[in-house]
Amino acid sequence: MSSAAALDINFLANVSPAYLTQLYTQYRQNPAQVPSSWSHLFDTLGDDVQSLLASQAGAPWTPALPPSIVALQAANTDNPPSTLPVKPSAAVAPTPNAPNITGDIKQAVQDASRVAALIRAYRARGHLEAKLDPLGLAVRDNHTELAPEYYGFVAADYNRTLKVSNAFGRDEITLTDLMAQLRQLYSSSIGIEFTHLQDPVQKAWVQERIEGGSLHAPLPTDVRRNIFSEMVRAEGIEQFLQKKYTGTKRFGLEGGESTIPAIEAVLHRGAAQGLQDVVIGMAHRGRLNVLTNILQKPFVALFSEFQGTPANPDDVQGSGDVKYHLGASTDRLLDGFKVHVSLTANPSHLEAVDPVVVGKVRAKQDLRHDQNRHQSMGILLHGDAAIAGQGLVAEVFLLSKLAGYETGGTIHIVTNNQIGFTTTPDYGRSSPYPTDIAKMVQAPILHVNGDDPEAVVRAAYMAIDYRMAFGTDVVLDIICYRRYGHNESDEPAFT
Repeated sequence: MSSAAALDINFLANVSPAYLTQLYTQYRQNPAQVPSSWSHLFDTLGDDVQSLLASQAGAPWTPALPPSIVALQAANTDNPPSTLPVKPSAAVAPTPNAPNITGDIKQAVQDASRVAALIRAYRARGHLEAKLDPLGLAVRDNHTELAPEYYGFVAADYNRTLKVSNAFGRDEITLTDLMAQLRQLYSSSIGIEFTHLQDPVQKAWVQERIEGGSLHAPLPTDVRRNIFSEMVRAEGIEQFLQKKYTGTKRFGLEGGESTIPAIEAVLHRGAAQGLQDVVIGMAHRGRLNVLTNILQKPFVALFSEFQGTPANPDDVQGSGDVKYHLGASTDRLLDGFKVHVSLTANPSHLEAVDPVVVGKVRAKQDLRHDQNRHQSMGILLHGDAAIAGQGLVAEVFLLSKLAGYETGGTIHIVTNNQIGFTTTPDYGRSSPYPTDIAKMVQAPILHVNGDDPEAVVRAAYMAIDYRMAFGTDVVLDIICYRRYGHNESDEPAFT
């Protein structure tokens, strides 16, 4: 029996043929060039490596062997490659008390391949087990592909040290520690969909931000104080309006207040990277909060409108223009950078404002000769039911990369209330997420728990950085809820 037959080498099925060929070539030239474990394996297999390489290359009816394998075969024999003989060799008797080198290598290769498959699964599917729902309403079963047992690990493996190939900067790790790290990176308060990106540079950028630590790094103390202040202001105005004008329809932001820190994060980070003009478009929910806290509309003007008196009596408004339809504009000084911020007026047809905002941004870029499209940008706020249900959104996405319409990317922020008026997601769309529509243009999608404002801000930083780096759309999906229902005159239990 040959040595290859005497040894169990099935573990090599998961090893790249090109890598194995390169390794064996180095071994033939100088055994000291390869790791001692592989050198011992090649010594043990002897001439049977020829058969192994041939089987790795494919079946007889497949195309010719790769040149690297043909050259390797020629280097091992004086005969032409087409007539290469496979010489029999005697089985190598194990040395008493010698370490089980082949067994150790088999275990190491199995560990490495299984760990690599598990990491790939978390990169692609980790968001399915992320802690995204602040209400805990969504029932999410454990995903099969995210279980170590799916890849052949057993209970005894959890505390065993695994030999891995530079997994998160480590060459050895226990399965318990690996799972904890994967869940922290991909299944915490932030879940990211990015493996659908076809550009390897963009995909690697997102992966590095996640696994390199910057996405999950603690925020500086001053930033955390700012987030706290923004949350207090966002809640304060809503609580005041609820008490002062109880039952008045205002489409408050209660339950989704972290939207305000998200917008602020995009503005501050964008200003530092050259943004000078930001156009915002949104539907009703949260508009009054955005007007007062983002565009700094005077509170006296807002309260005047609640009393039924226009803030600017000389302005001519349409008969249907109410306080949660109106727009505004202002100049903000953000960390020493001046940025013009405008909110486009929007009627009741929700997403109708989307092409208007993108068109304004493109016009501003053309007037400024902003060929890099770094000076003007649009931010669109969507409801979860509207972004999935209105065809206008798909049309705007489809125009986003065309030469005559592109704006260098729009930041899409979804105020995901997990309900459309009275319709639950199971009855409102056929896709798992309302944001799946964005995959048609390969936009990365960041899902985040709205009750974790620091996670929301970190995700917002990543969104604006990606947009400025690659000039494409990005989606920030903030999963939240409506504390008082669809509007303040509706029954919250139904809406």
